[in-house]
Amino acid sequence: MPRNMSFMLTVEQFEDGSKDVTRRKGWLHLKPGDTFHGVRKAMGLRKGEKIERLQHAKGSLCRCISNDREPLNAITPEDVIREGFPGKTPEWFVAMYCKHNGGGPDQPCSRIVFEHIEEPQQDILGTGFAL
Repeated sequence: MPRNMSFMLTVEQFEDGSKDVTRRKGWLHLKPGDTFHGVRKAMGLRKGEKIERLQHAKGSLCRCISNDREPLNAITPEDVIREGFPGKTPEWFVAMYCKHNGGGPDQPCSRIVFEHIEEPQQDILGTGFAL
């Protein structure tokens, strides 16, 4: 079962496909080929709130291409664009990341490259045929 990864600060970028790289404090376990669902919010849900899967043209399912550890402040101008922030600088990105996630500019983070993939059709009736 794919895990859920929150894209609360970059919902628009996830859904429009301009984001294919994300940085995380954790996610050390994620390996190339692993899948996950992009969601609006995964933790801190209030009573009655439900996880909302984000909708890219292909759905919410993503596949990890790579997951490497690097210092946050090693981000390049190209990766700022891939994170979904064209026109912003690496310094701006580092400040924004630290504001929302804590830590300092040289903290290690997981640089995750991913792709959107089609959701597999499910055999919900148990007939052997996908719907």
